[in-house]
Amino acid sequence: MRLARTEAGLCGILGEALVPLQAALDAAAGEGAAVLPTDMVALLDDEAAMTACARALAFTARPENAALRRPIAGLLAPLVPGKILGVGRNYGAHAAEVGGPKLEAPRIFLKPSSSVCGPGTLVHIPPSVTKPDWEVELAVVIGREASGVMESQALDHVAGYTVLNDVSAREFQFDQPLPMTSFAKGLDGFCPIGPWIVTADEFGEPWQVGLECRLNGEVVQEGNTRDLIFSVAALIAYLSRFLVLRTGDVIATGTPSGSGHFRKPPRYLGSGDRMALSVEGIGVLDHGIA
Repeated sequence: MRLARTEAGLCGILGEALVPLQAALDAAAGEGAAVLPTDMVALLDDEAAMTACARALAFTARPENAALRRPIAGLLAPLVPGKILGVGRNYGAHAAEVGGPKLEAPRIFLKPSSSVCGPGTLVHIPPSVTKPDWEVELAVVIGREASGVMESQALDHVAGYTVLNDVSAREFQFDQPLPMTSFAKGLDGFCPIGPWIVTADEFGEPWQVGLECRLNGEVVQEGNTRDLIFSVAALIAYLSRFLVLRTGDVIATGTPSGSGHFRKPPRYLGSGDRMALSVEGIGVLDHGIA
């Protein structure tokens, strides 16, 4: 399934159409329809509700029920995570362009939920930030609590995947006596997420998945998850050794080479820029820069 969120409530995505989930379930089940959670995290945490959503979307996919479908518009970030755990230098090519010693364990930072925004939004760069940068990432959405899990079982705890832009104020990472990575990546609006969540059963294994970032139509990043240093399963197993991963938590798995700070000369985001970030099997996250 593809699960999205709008001001009007939780929705599914069928091809090029948006389906209000509660309305579709009411039409499919009549007076006996279940009442779905109105929050995405609560939905992901409710196995019966997820099953009901799948049935509602299957019902809406029938040609005779096309009236239940709507144009895709007004998407919000598909969820507001409890916590967002980022991973630095996790693609081989990106680690090479950044330089430094080989990482023996994942390099973790945090982005607050206040940094989250959705598709189509304008990310406002504070006037005092001079080095705003982009990073396309595959984001993992946790579906089942994970604590001390083995790598071989880690993917059983994934609800789905989405696209994330890890916007970063590079001066706080690289121009300070001590790096302030979480602050650099945690400013308001610095975590666009979307356009929707693709559930793990539809997405499949995250082993060889292409990523791309376009800035004003120009391809500035291309990569593939086969270049990950620490796989999705390895990241979940590692993180769950130190903290509990809960339903709705998000892991931003790292970015390929090509972000602006490491170009020669460096290139940064500016007002009026448009971004299109895509992950194979998910879709495109579009947003602007103000």
